[in-house]
Amino acid sequence: MIDYIPFKETGYFSEFITDYLAQKPELRCLYHRFPVATNFPAQVKEKQASYSAENRNTLFEAITQQYKRLAVSRKTYHNIELLQQDNTFTITTGHQLSLFTGPLYFIYKIVTTILTCDQLQKLYPEYNFVPIYWMATEDHDFEEINHFSFQGQKISWHSDQKGMVGQFATEELNRIANLLKILLGKSHQGQHLASLFERAYTQHPTLASATRYLVNELFTPYGLVIIDANDKYLKELFIPHFRRELLESAAHKEVEKTLAYIKSINKNYPEQVHPREINIFYVKDGIRERIVKDEQGYAVLNTPIRFTEEEILRHLECFPEYFSPNVILRPMYQEVILPNLAYIGGGGEIAYWLELKEMFALHKVPFPILMLRNSVLLISEAQEKKLHKLGLTHQDIFLKNSLLENKITQRLSEYPIDFSAQKVSLQEHFTQLHQIAAHTDKSFLGAVKAQEAKQIKGLEHLEKRLLKAQKKKYRETLDRVLALRVSLFPKESLQERVDNFSAYMIESQGQLIDILVKELSPFDFRFVILSYESKANEEDCIEYFI
Repeated sequence: MIDYIPFKETGYFSEFITDYLAQKPELRCLYHRFPVATNFPAQVKEKQASYSAENRNTLFEAITQQYKRLAVSRKTYHNIELLQQDNTFTITTGHQLSLFTGPLYFIYKIVTTILTCDQLQKLYPEYNFVPIYWMATEDHDFEEINHFSFQGQKISWHSDQKGMVGQFATEELNRIANLLKILLGKSHQGQHLASLFERAYTQHPTLASATRYLVNELFTPYGLVIIDANDKYLKELFIPHFRRELLESAAHKEVEKTLAYIKSINKNYPEQVHPREINIFYVKDGIRERIVKDEQGYAVLNTPIRFTEEEILRHLECFPEYFSPNVILRPMYQEVILPNLAYIGGGGEIAYWLELKEMFALHKVPFPILMLRNSVLLISEAQEKKLHKLGLTHQDIFLKNSLLENKITQRLSEYPIDFSAQKVSLQEHFTQLHQIAAHTDKSFLGAVKAQEAKQIKGLEHLEKRLLKAQKKKYRETLDRVLALRVSLFPKESLQERVDNFSAYMIESQGQLIDILVKELSPFDFRFVILSYESKANEEDCIEYFI
């Protein structure tokens, strides 16, 4: 069973993103084309005119080399071959190299990307559409990716390694591989996932190669192509843009203007990323540090490495692999090296892409269509039955715990807890007193106002006391309601931001991704509630506490 809720009504998405989905006129200048299927032919024509055969050939050669030692499905192989053709375009999502994929939305991003390609292929068969997962191998924030959550237990990888996470050695992960053989249970699917983790992280030397293997295995039937952009030959394509950034600080100026405009529209809109004067890292031998400019030339922070202007430009030409775009430049790097039409991301990602359009225009790089990924709440058959038994709707469970508790108490109470009618009646009586007081002195008018405020406050106090008493009366039912909500919204957050895919793969006997591919629709911008039948046996769902 599938149900939908507008993103705005969930209470979990920023005003900036819901305004974008509503196509608020003030935001129109921040994006190029809105993500509807009918806008893709124009995006194709624009990209076709700007994407060179040289870039296409370099991309094909780089990806072919990266897949050299990896067994791929016939569909993935076919999609890689298609990249050579000038009528082939990509739809891309990107994500950090989260341990064992991290939270569920990692899976949702890729599924949305695959489904977007499938729908566009049906609508526009004269073109080829290839789904891309961009691995954030040059990222450095290890604390964000070094863990995942299984049945409420946090599984973490501790390491002292420094630099780009894609180059981290995985030999330390043997301990977690052994732990998962117990933690994931004795079912066929639990043991399969434990074996998958072991093959990925103990048989591949780096986090980048392990992640490529893992994601390739999970999405084998769907033709997903995985790219590691930390590649000398791909970075050679971006040298002109690196050079301009070093000499002109172009990104900083353009993004600052856009940020000022966004704040002028609505002060509540978040500033997702802030530009530096130079938005490039220097990456080499475990170093990942910012490049800064000073009176003497260029320096790499926290190192003795320095360059004159002439030296750094020559170094860039010879060793482009030592230069890495930061969060501001990375999107443009992606669009330069890929024949890409759209980027698919979460709310925070789309918000930061909306800060970058003018920077793209300055560099004369086409700005992609920005699509919000599918968001999903997975509800098992057993949880759905509990919802029905407790009289809860899908909309109800999106309320924060305290608000849900109040609403259910009011629903269960044999008499109304809301004293609004009494407050209105009281205010009507005081309106008459105000009219009388208007003809007397100011002290009497002040006394009337004070008495009105006191009695309204008294009613509100009685209302709270009554609500508290009724909560005590229905405590057993309320505890069941809250226990169910906690199981669906761990840590008061969306399930997709906390839970790992593994528990749901076990419950669905490995069918989770297939179910998502069957049920989701990438151009339907609503939150999805997906009720699924648990196919696991009782012994498959035993919780192991280590």
